[in-house]
Amino acid sequence: MILFLFGLLLSFITVILLLILCTRIIVSLTKKKPFPKRLLIATLSGIVSVSSIYLYETYFFTFSDIDRESTQKGPGPVTSPTGAYTANAYYDLYGGAAGGVNLMVEITNNNEKNKMKTVYYSDAKSNISIEWLDEDTLNILNDNPNYSNSNRSIELEIGKEIYHDNGLACKSLLMKDEYETCYQNE
Repeated sequence: MILFLFGLLLSFITVILLLILCTRIIVSLTKKKPFPKRLLIATLSGIVSVSSIYLYETYFFTFSDIDRESTQKGPGPVTSPTGAYTANAYYDLYGGAAGGVNLMVEITNNNEKNKMKTVYYSDAKSNISIEWLDEDTLNILNDNPNYSNSNRSIELEIGKEIYHDNGLACKSLLMKDEYETCYQNE
């Protein structure tokens, strides 16, 4: 979040520098004044920095950025039929008093030293539940029946599929080896 705010501030400053640069270039061409080299370098540096932050946020996403200390317990734990996995849901609050809530589902592999992995992340709706359909398939219900376009429910095959509402996990170069299929809200 801090990196995002820094990127936003840097974008604002870069746009202002770009506008000043354009006016100085026009002045230098019309009045035969020297070309504004330092301003050009500062503007290009801002553009490179903003682009780097965007690329980092888009292609190097991981769920480790979630503040686990501030999450609240949701549905679960729900153990798979053979006890190999345990599913837990958590609520991730964002935006303060006017913000919202995201739903995160983590799977604990009880056979691999309780290794945890986030498999689902989406905006939380009013009707939420998690249920194992078989040993490797988890049904996540996340819907608000009053709104037809709010359904974020999905069945995931654990170890092969994940869901991220806005698709950041699907684009992440760091996470591409953790799943075969990544779903996102269309």
